[in-house]
Amino acid sequence: MSTGAIIAIVVVIALIAVAAVAIPQLRRARMRRQFGAEYDRLVKEVGTKKADAELSARQRRADELGIHPLSAEQQASYGADWPAVQERFVDAPAEAVSAADALIWDVMRARGYPADDRDASMEALSVYHGDPLQGYRRVREVELDSAATEDLRQALIRCRALFEDLLGEQAGTADRRELTARSGARTAGTE
Repeated sequence: MSTGAIIAIVVVIALIAVAAVAIPQLRRARMRRQFGAEYDRLVKEVGTKKADAELSARQRRADELGIHPLSAEQQASYGADWPAVQERFVDAPAEAVSAADALIWDVMRARGYPADDRDASMEALSVYHGDPLQGYRRVREVELDSAATEDLRQALIRCRALFEDLLGEQAGTADRRELTARSGARTAGTE
């Protein structure tokens, strides 16, 4: 065998080895971008390989659900509902968080999420709204009847992040900053 043939074989083997390492890393980087904090949460729970397999399966199941964006009219209608939820916070913080949760599920239903199956909906949310879902998971842990006003304010802000993401609005808007500042000033006087 000639030296050139040996070099070619070595180069091919090296390329295969590099690809064997690089392809899974690129896939994980893509999944981390897509699923955000949900990817990291699942990796901690079940490990990298199982997390990759689970999230790929979630992606396939979510793709089959027919989830779709809201029409401009629906977006405007639901968007107009949020200020009433936000204003309710001043007099009844726990009720406002509960109303925000109900509004989120109304939007999910309108978009085609399986709102009657919470587990399937949460899985689908992890595919399309991984980062705001992490905050929403924390909202679901809050005991509304006994939570401090600050915890309820944080819960409402987390609900708003998911709500905006579901509507298709950009998170971190001036409205969000205004809600945070206004709610913080109001709750400071109530405690």
